[in-house]
Amino acid sequence: MRKWRASLSTSGEGSRSGVVLRSRRGNPRRRILRLASVVLLVAPLAGCSLIGAPGGAAGPSTLSPAASPTGSAAASPTLVPGGTAEENRPLFDSVSAAVVAADPGADGRSLVDALVAAGFDRATMEVTDDTTAIGRDADAVQFAVRTSDGCIIGERSASGYASLIAPVLGTGRCLVGETRAIDW
Repeated sequence: MRKWRASLSTSGEGSRSGVVLRSRRGNPRRRILRLASVVLLVAPLAGCSLIGAPGGAAGPSTLSPAASPTGSAAASPTLVPGGTAEENRPLFDSVSAAVVAADPGADGRSLVDALVAAGFDRATMEVTDDTTAIGRDADAVQFAVRTSDGCIIGERSASGYASLIAPVLGTGRCLVGETRAIDW
């Protein structure tokens, strides 16, 4: 369900004025940039450094919508056990994008199960709740896999699927805030 906000619009002298409805969700790219901004702002507060971090952490995170496979010409991505976020992101994106393409409202469990089936370790994963505190469907579900040098973070929302690579937080986790137990 899309939420709307009204704003009063007035023009110059002698023109009409009225109420203009605008979606609260706004531009999907702005939502992605806000997510990246939160990660970039919170990481330093959590004791992480985006530049020159210990343990060979990558530089600033990158955010991009998942690329669509180009057919048989593209090689199937594979898991690199013990690999970096950059090495394993193609598989993460391929699996996650396929789940979201099959079910745009995919829940966290479906996303985690698909990543586990692809070879990612369930013990290194985090996922947010599928519902809000008052029982409504969450607008977005974030999920992450911790790798040898950082985190691959994905988001399923009304805008589709997007991912980014970010450093591990000072807490040793990838996602900020409450996450649900992956106990299935």
